[in-house]
Amino acid sequence: MGDDHGAARPLRADARRNRERVLQIAQEALASDGLTISFDEIARRAGFGVGTVYRHFPTKEALFEAVLLGRIERFVADARALATAEDAGRAFFGWFAGVVEQASVNQALCDMLDSGAAMPLRPGSTLAGDFAAALGRLLVRAQRVGAVRADLSAGDALDLLRGCLVAERGARARGGAVRLADVVCDGMRARSP
Repeated sequence: MGDDHGAARPLRADARRNRERVLQIAQEALASDGLTISFDEIARRAGFGVGTVYRHFPTKEALFEAVLLGRIERFVADARALATAEDAGRAFFGWFAGVVEQASVNQALCDMLDSGAAMPLRPGSTLAGDFAAALGRLLVRAQRVGAVRADLSAGDALDLLRGCLVAERGARARGGAVRLADVVCDGMRARSP
């Protein structure tokens, strides 16, 4: 018998299904309830004992991180895919508005993107930097073709995105989707002289 020194073994099919079910339920719960949802409540909604959840995710933070970071990783991947789009302005504005739209309906994701500190990233994670860099690349390309005002920095655009998240959540809470991202995107557009 060989010693695998703790190497990760592939999950059995049923364990993999259980893990995916927990992630799905956690994603739904975080979207509606935010970071305050309890581990016990996630287990209850998934139809599992809390021990099953703990087997896959040793802490509530580990579960939330898996859900939220997976979503932010998709935002980064989407931005990278758009980095060579023919219409750089459309790519930037479409990605910006899409992130706001998707994140503003998810309380926990909104919290994480808004503060960056709502949940610590795992040590050595470059995801926050990857997100900012992906946004910056789309912004610079759009500025080069004259679609976005030249006086905006990537930090400005990130601040505007965070502001949109807060504003969109407020608008939704009042019962209306005002599409504030469209207003902000309009403000970022380059003006003809």
